[in-house]
Amino acid sequence: IQQVFKQLFYMINAVTLNNLLLRKDVCSWSTGMQLRFNISQLEEWLHGKNLQQSGAAKTLKPLIEAAQLLQLKKKTSEDADAICSLCTSLTTQQIVKILNLYTPVNEFEERVTVAFIRNIQKLLQERNDPPQLLLDFKHMFPVQFPYNPSAITLDSIHLPASLNLDFLNKV
Repeated sequence: IQQVFKQLFYMINAVTLNNLLLRKDVCSWSTGMQLRFNISQLEEWLHGKNLQQSGAAKTLKPLIEAAQLLQLKKKTSEDADAICSLCTSLTTQQIVKILNLYTPVNEFEERVTVAFIRNIQKLLQERNDPPQLLLDFKHMFPVQFPYNPSAITLDSIHLPASLNLDFLNKV
């Protein structure tokens, strides 16, 4: 069950983040607030079902960072430092893309300046990020089967003759 929910939450993360990276109309402060609220609801659900150790919440980390990036101030060099220290799961390309797509919804917000985006790129240039922008939503985590040793010893097993396993020898 834990593995299923980890996979499901990864797919939620990948599809949502990819939509955020491809659609200018959703890159705003209010979307960041809405995303963060919805993610917290998913995290509370996991906690309520005792699935916190499944790793499902960790798969949402890039989406959480993207929501926080949409909510942060984006003006000063201190803001740039905060963004760089906060966004460790997002690649440089993803951070820059979100900042480029950021669209103010009301008059209290401002567009992200080109100088600010260049400052972010300069601060993040030593990262060794993969070159891909979008997440692979078809990625599958490997299935893990727990090992449960049997109390039955192999020398106590009787093989019926009807199975025709004469080629097996007890050692």
